Amino acid sequence: MHSNRIAAAALTGAAVALLFAAPALADDDTVLTSGSPAGAAVAVGDTISAGLATGSQAVFATAPAGTSGMKCDTSSFSAVVNDNPAAPGAAVLGSTLGLADCTVTGITGVLGVNRVTVNNQPYATTVASDGTVTVTGTDSAPISATLVLRTLLGSVTCVFVADGNTISGTADNTDNSIAFADQKFNKSTGPSACVTNGYFTAKYTPVADAAAAPVFVN
Repeated sequence: MHSNRIAAAALTGAAVALLFAAPALADDDTVLTSGSPAGAAVAVGDTISAGLATGSQAVFATAPAGTSGMKCDTSSFSAVVNDNPAAPGAAVLGSTLGLADCTVTGITGVLGVNRVTVNNQPYATTVASDGTVTVTGTDSAPISATLVLRTLLGSVTCVFVADGNTISGTADNTDNSIAFADQKFNKSTGPSACVTNGYFTAKYTPVADAAAAPVFVN
């Protein structure tokens, strides 16, 4: 009987040792990871950001895929991560767009751009596991931009609001980019010098965290 108790104790001790020696089970991968698809989760509260793809511009064209309109040499996308759940799912962000160094071409009577302001930021934004990026405004704080333009008749102010109060883009792990193509904005206020519609196109890459590590979508 004594020898049986010793044997049982030994087996129990061995089982406990194996339990603590075994690797812990990994958490589910999150939608946004840093450095690689299998990298560490991007933490809630962190900021991710990117500038324009090299050699590109942010464009508000007068028609889809058009060449006339406002073109900005400087633009940025940044977002604070509010939720980064297990994949598959959708990360929740508060995003901000910046536009600067803008010119106008192909619009009769418009000589240049005095100022561009993107209003009501940050915007509620989701990045889904399939790469869909959705930016949404509210009734009281819509996605909108104010353009102050120089014209032959002086300065004019144009306000544009995103069609349906939302714009959609695509996240791509190939180059850690977020891209928007021909997202429609409608003139809300402004004289005839302001075009009726603008179509926003821009590509931001590489999207990276505060440590400059590329951000991947899973």
